[in-house]
Amino acid sequence: MHEYSIVQALLIQCEEIAKENNAQSVQKVVVKIGKMSGVEPHLLETAFHTFKEKTVCDGADFVMNVQPLTIECNECTAITELEEIYYKCPQCDSLNVRVIDGEDMFLMTVEMK
Repeated sequence: MHEYSIVQALLIQCEEIAKENNAQSVQKVVVKIGKMSGVEPHLLETAFHTFKEKTVCDGADFVMNVQPLTIECNECTAITELEEIYYKCPQCDSLNVRVIDGEDMFLMTVEMK
């Protein structure tokens, strides 16, 4: 389960941000997770709540915004959020597409006190 190592890195990042801002604690952590990031949201949330104890994030809310896979067609320039993971333009049926969102995970905001 690589979600555990992701959460460990996330907690370290939150501790550094809190320290840089002279914060005593983190109240809320918001992340964006792409559907194709390889991260399982449920496992990530479980890992966060397991490992946050006795850290600056102890008691923090954890909010996940799951980003659908978004593609841009190189033929007709349509930008589409895909419900099903199929790399094909629904407008013109071209397979000549590029992914513009939905493959990454980002720390979006950290609310501190």
